[in-house]
Amino acid sequence: MKKLFVFLIMVAAILTYDVVQSEQGSIIVYSSMEQYRTEELQKQLNEQFPDKNILVMYVSTAKSAAKIKVEQENSDADIVVGLETSYLEKVKDSLQDLSGYQTHEYVDGLTLADNDNKYITWERQAGAFIINKEVLKKYHLPIPKTYDDLLDPQYQNLIAMPDPKTSGTGYFFYKSIMNTKGDQEGLAYFDALEKNIKTFTESGSGPVKLLIQGEVAIGLGLTFQAIDEINSGSPFEIVYPPQGSPYSLTGTAMIKGKNSKEVQEVFDYIANDFFLYDKENFSPEQVLKKQKNKIKGYPQNIPYADMHGISEIKEKERLLELWKY
Repeated sequence: MKKLFVFLIMVAAILTYDVVQSEQGSIIVYSSMEQYRTEELQKQLNEQFPDKNILVMYVSTAKSAAKIKVEQENSDADIVVGLETSYLEKVKDSLQDLSGYQTHEYVDGLTLADNDNKYITWERQAGAFIINKEVLKKYHLPIPKTYDDLLDPQYQNLIAMPDPKTSGTGYFFYKSIMNTKGDQEGLAYFDALEKNIKTFTESGSGPVKLLIQGEVAIGLGLTFQAIDEINSGSPFEIVYPPQGSPYSLTGTAMIKGKNSKEVQEVFDYIANDFFLYDKENFSPEQVLKKQKNKIKGYPQNIPYADMHGISEIKEKERLLELWKY
């Protein structure tokens, strides 16, 4: 993992966007959210600040962190949105201190102070067992309810899981099991599960795509993607294992030294107004004590798993060194 991050830093240094030179006076926002959310943010910022030149750029989580790590206060970016907290921890020394910043009323454990006042929790990305009921019916198989159920040989080649080395979704499923079982028992679990896995997908959306195609019956995937497909007519069912729904967190922050009045105004809008819009319409997993949700059929009172250590980059690097599939 360390070698991978060093490589990404080198790539970031070589593949410079030259945004600052070509966009003098611009306010640059790096977004690691999905493209449709990034486009909506750009649209709203254009409407809210018609006199400002604001550019919202989609930059993947790993590349965003690598560029900030190498460029530090000279980063093209003024603001980052939707960056995984483990990567935010990696670049925390390059982030603006937000002490005293007015924030929302978060659920316990997600306050600004818990982030050393360097970034604001943006969202919770959570997962579940996503079941294609028609495929299970075709093979006359029951719906699995627990992680141990997934080890039954009857599900051989009918399960898809994202690869933890390339997917944050895959990593939080991996981390949840390791938190519950410990290293030795957890690794033994994945040795057994691998026998039933059709494929470890590169992206977190991979299992849902395979479910849509009917290539697997069970996907370890993102709840909000499953709900979107259910609302579109897919024969899916969501199952939360007894340990609860595993998840990771993302955050938003300002780059150190980029806190001009104009940047602060844009950051305030993102961290307050667009934050609420995004939670209501796009990313509804609960992070606030009072949170509205406009997405049809989204599960209520979701039981969340014990995800301690999910934001610790050294722990992530250690666990990924142990992953062998």
